[in-house]
Amino acid sequence: MQPYELTLAAAAEEMRERRLSPVELVGSVLERIEQTEPGLQAYVTVTAERARDAARDAERELGARSHLRAPLHGIPVALKDLIDVAGVATTASSRVRSEHRADADSSVAARLAAAGTALVGKTHTHEFAYGLTTPQTRNAWDPDRVAGGSSGGSAVAVAAGAATFALGTDTGGSIRVPAALNGVVGLKPTYGLVARHGVTSLSWSLDHVGPLTRTVEDAALVMSVLAGHDPRDPASLSVPATDYRPVPGGNLSGLRVGVPRNYYFDHVAPEVEAAVRTAHTHLESLGATLVEVEIPMARYVQATQWGLMVPEATAYHERTLRSAPERYGDDIRVLLEAGELMSAGDYLRAQRARTLMRQAWLRMLDEVDVVAAPTVPATAVRSDQETITWPDGTTESVSDAYVRLSAPANITGVPALSLPVGRDRAGMPIGMQLLGRPLAEDVVLRVGHAYEETAAAHGYVPAAVPS
Repeated sequence: MQPYELTLAAAAEEMRERRLSPVELVGSVLERIEQTEPGLQAYVTVTAERARDAARDAERELGARSHLRAPLHGIPVALKDLIDVAGVATTASSRVRSEHRADADSSVAARLAAAGTALVGKTHTHEFAYGLTTPQTRNAWDPDRVAGGSSGGSAVAVAAGAATFALGTDTGGSIRVPAALNGVVGLKPTYGLVARHGVTSLSWSLDHVGPLTRTVEDAALVMSVLAGHDPRDPASLSVPATDYRPVPGGNLSGLRVGVPRNYYFDHVAPEVEAAVRTAHTHLESLGATLVEVEIPMARYVQATQWGLMVPEATAYHERTLRSAPERYGDDIRVLLEAGELMSAGDYLRAQRARTLMRQAWLRMLDEVDVVAAPTVPATAVRSDQETITWPDGTTESVSDAYVRLSAPANITGVPALSLPVGRDRAGMPIGMQLLGRPLAEDVVLRVGHAYEETAAAHGYVPAAVPS
């Protein structure tokens, strides 16, 4: 096994035991980037020298102190190109921001730097995170298929071994969708748990920052560093520091897993449904109790999501949209211009619907510890495919299909973890998401880790790197 193939936890252990050096690990990942980038195009910017400097610093500290700062010290990380790092371009994959360089680190970049990570680069996003495919980037398992978005570059980099872990943002599913389509783990935390200061906004009341990793254990390690209050983000929560690392063992006795009887299995590919229902049975075999739940206000999900996101995005871009509209891609400009046509009444109605939906979800989550559902209704489609036709003849745009099952967690602000649970006949990954109560990341990660520990029983190893 090459160093770039190691999970975060395994790489940290290898370095702690002096079987691997930070310089070797970073060098291996940078070589992997050179190998994969021509085909995958996950990166906007590769910060090779910066990463090598950080690796040498980690190696010197290892020599001076005989240990590394656990658990992220010397670990190569990629950041979605919405996340500011002092002196590095933040382009949002857009001509609008092509000349922008940050003056200071974002909250999350500062936390990762303090933990000793080595930044290997900034990854592509769908322009300003306003989309679900990331068209510049190719799927790690099949370059003829979409990467998913908008954190497509981050997910592909992790899946391909071109980063040990990465950060993305999630406004309607933009961490979880590409995680599911590329066979990696993606966590959208509770709204406000990870500060967004210094992160380019799409929709401020729906935006989240979170990790993309190869395993649930790795996601927990990263969350233990990311979570924390920053008063510069008005939504940032002040909660006690938490170690999110799940306890090994895989016993889920006493936990209740919600199985949706509506919404999450409507218009879902048969292979996706079969994989997720098999995962339900496996969680039950680990001691969990399966409980059917009714997803509340399901018919209002997409209208509420768009009713919040579209006007907030347009407000953020108002000045540039009027001064330089030609610098936006056609698809993004149309969406931003559409936001100018939405009334204040429409936006307020969406806000009211969000409040009612969140209250209803909290009541539902009183009945179970997590809800286990498909992350996306279909696996990665071909890059030129614009619609999905379901067996009943219903046709849906690819973007609408991909956002449909992930949006509820953004509207309600609850934590949601996507993890791989199989592959379809074409070999493309299938994802399941676990949704929990606000600030119950520990429970969501515990359930995901229990499944992950025994995933080999399903013939699927989440940490596999495509050849």
